[in-house]
Amino acid sequence: MATQRGGFSSRLGFILAAAGSAVGLGNIWKFPFEVGEGGGAAFVVMYLAFCFILCFPVMVAEIAIGRKTQRNAVGAFTALGHKKWSIIGYLGLTSGVLILSFYNVVAAWAFGYFIEMVMGNFEIGQHFGDFTADFIKVGAYSVIFMVGTAFVVSRGISGGIEKAAKILMPTLFVMILALIVYALTLPNAMEGLKFYLIPEFSEITGTVVYSALGQAFFSLSLGMGALITYGSYVNKNDNIVSSAAQITLVDVGVAVLAGFMIFPFVFSQGIETNGGPGLIFVTLPGVFESLGDVLGVIVGSLFFLLLSFAAFTSTISLLEVPTAYMVDEKKVDRTKATWIVALIIFAVGIPSLLSAGAVEALTKFITLPGPGTLDFLSFVALIASDTFLPLGGFLIAVFTAYIWRKENFNEEISHGDEEIKGTWLQSYVDFAISYICPVLLGAIFIVTVLDNYFGVKILNMLLG
Repeated sequence: MATQRGGFSSRLGFILAAAGSAVGLGNIWKFPFEVGEGGGAAFVVMYLAFCFILCFPVMVAEIAIGRKTQRNAVGAFTALGHKKWSIIGYLGLTSGVLILSFYNVVAAWAFGYFIEMVMGNFEIGQHFGDFTADFIKVGAYSVIFMVGTAFVVSRGISGGIEKAAKILMPTLFVMILALIVYALTLPNAMEGLKFYLIPEFSEITGTVVYSALGQAFFSLSLGMGALITYGSYVNKNDNIVSSAAQITLVDVGVAVLAGFMIFPFVFSQGIETNGGPGLIFVTLPGVFESLGDVLGVIVGSLFFLLLSFAAFTSTISLLEVPTAYMVDEKKVDRTKATWIVALIIFAVGIPSLLSAGAVEALTKFITLPGPGTLDFLSFVALIASDTFLPLGGFLIAVFTAYIWRKENFNEEISHGDEEIKGTWLQSYVDFAISYICPVLLGAIFIVTVLDNYFGVKILNMLLG
């Protein structure tokens, strides 16, 4: 089965592909404004801590389940003899499909901005609403992005996903480092770094902790079956614990580097740091314009190309999850399965495409007690990302520790690393997957549901 399904040709290929899955818009688009709204360095400290305390053990568990079974996110639980728990896989599959349906739209915004920057249209930031409402233009960019994603996935694991990751990830790092070098030469760049690097621990509130937990989990693409699926293509002799650590390091590294790039840009123009998502799409084009016509085009184009690359590495992994399900469970040829799934997901994403101003009923889609009125895209994001992912992570931790059981889990992670047996690292991963992860992820899920769907501000209540 492993041979027919294909697999990664090298450990490096797996690490780059899995890191590419984790690295995305969450690192470069979402992370900086979460830092800005969370008080700067205090948020960064919490985020880094949760990535390793909470997310690393869940990542190891997902990869271990995938490698043990050599199956997709749904079939893996049946292969382990616990068919009823395949609901975790179906939850992840649903999450991945929904996330890709709107993620592809946001990726189209980034790609569209790259085109606008190349043409020197710095005014696009002042007309962000008009741009997103132009469903024909954004729809065309969305089609390009989905076709590119499907092409890579249809080529298989080593010939498509791994090959793309080996090109995209190093290129992404080169681009982000080049932008950092330039950003640090701007006026007041050091003030931006102070805000970013010197923690004010008085800023750490319950809300900041909750946001840091959620950002860490979303950033690492956990709970949606992507790493179970990628793990199923991993060689039995590979050290998955160290691989998970390296994937985590690459992901947080990109997020942290994004801050070194964004905040010097922001402080050089005296812009508010808590600008939300608009910090990228509304504010930065004006920053690039201030650099002059030629330099502004170069830096602006490079930035939004970087954002597009980061999105592309994630859309590939999101599409692989349902594709692998079709190949394994429905016995559909990979190429056929990829294009069928891509077409379905694009169709599912059309309401999200139209909800950014094109259709008023979708732009003001629903009013919830917590967030208020949401457009369709934001509503799907709330369900798939904020609600389903922590629930999926919670269930994976419970399954690994108490259903599959830790002795079987430990046996699997010892392949490729016999020396881990009896070490503090094994003890920590066991403890975290049994207690820390279920408690924290369960808490995130409960807070999200109570806050957003019922308007119960439980954090405010607990903190007086």
